[in-house]
Amino acid sequence: MTDSSSDIASRDVAAFIDALPKVELHVHLVGSASVSTVLELARRHPGGPVPTTEEELRAFYAFRDFPHFAQVYLAVNSLVREPEDVETLVTGLARDLAAQNGRYVELTVTPYGHHLAGMPMRAVTEALDLAAERSRTEYGVRVAYVFDIAGEWGEEAARVTLDHALQEPPRDLVGFGIGGIEQQRVKYRDVYRDAFGAARAAGLRSLPHAGEMTGPETIWEALDGYGAERIGHGIACLDDPRLLAHLRERQIPIEVCPTSNVCTGQVATIGDHPLPRLVEEGLFVTLNSDDPPMFATTLSGEYRVAAEVFGFGERELAALARNAVNASCLDRESRGRLLTEIDALV
Repeated sequence: MTDSSSDIASRDVAAFIDALPKVELHVHLVGSASVSTVLELARRHPGGPVPTTEEELRAFYAFRDFPHFAQVYLAVNSLVREPEDVETLVTGLARDLAAQNGRYVELTVTPYGHHLAGMPMRAVTEALDLAAERSRTEYGVRVAYVFDIAGEWGEEAARVTLDHALQEPPRDLVGFGIGGIEQQRVKYRDVYRDAFGAARAAGLRSLPHAGEMTGPETIWEALDGYGAERIGHGIACLDDPRLLAHLRERQIPIEVCPTSNVCTGQVATIGDHPLPRLVEEGLFVTLNSDDPPMFATTLSGEYRVAAEVFGFGERELAALARNAVNASCLDRESRGRLLTEIDALV
């Protein structure tokens, strides 16, 4: 019996994805925790809302909508109470990325959550620095950090996040962002604009989430109010032709996370995801995993979605990988080395 040509092609694309050097631009510290890591933390800090068995935890990750996802995320975040918990999460992500030929990650950290857990800024920073060094030496993965505010947390969260970024930053802090429930940001519009202005003045890149659960107006606010250099998610841009043209002409990168959008109810099914149209419109698209274990995905898994669901071939997948490299905060020499590897593979 011989394999069909489609089976052979499928295996070839899968092997190509495995070999493709990858950069992850949109993944969250707490959301990156593998099931085994979350169970370890839940058992380390018993008595909380997070289940301590694998079966119950997987059921816990069945999200009804984005607010429910935010509740679950905060429950898992409550398990991160000590600097060693922070280090465990970072190095666990590096281990997982190394297995996917991930080379570099810009990891979103929400310092205010650690502040609420009673961890001093210095302790969090030391844990992040140690974890970045271990990730590089043990797994060959470079880790940079983006500090973000949960949009619903308001003025105190913005102040604490900015203070941490400016006064006690980890060595590899590259960006300032905002996530959480987008609908809540309007109440703190001036606060967030001021925080981004101060972060940018200090040399940090502006890397906010926008246009995931709200419309184009949130993306415009990110661009005009926060000086956004990349947009996290950004799928609502398709509803505004003027915004679409602006993103295309300026080649502002968008960090697309297909499986995440389905799991949080922003897109009905994976087949309905607008990834193909975003690419067809000439936008600067990158593929990312967001909160991979919570959404039962991986960075490689998002490339497989692009191939298996939308028919992207090797050249299209390589273009997405190149985009992630070029949109990153890596130095020019490091970008060049990764781009050369990708080109050689193609």
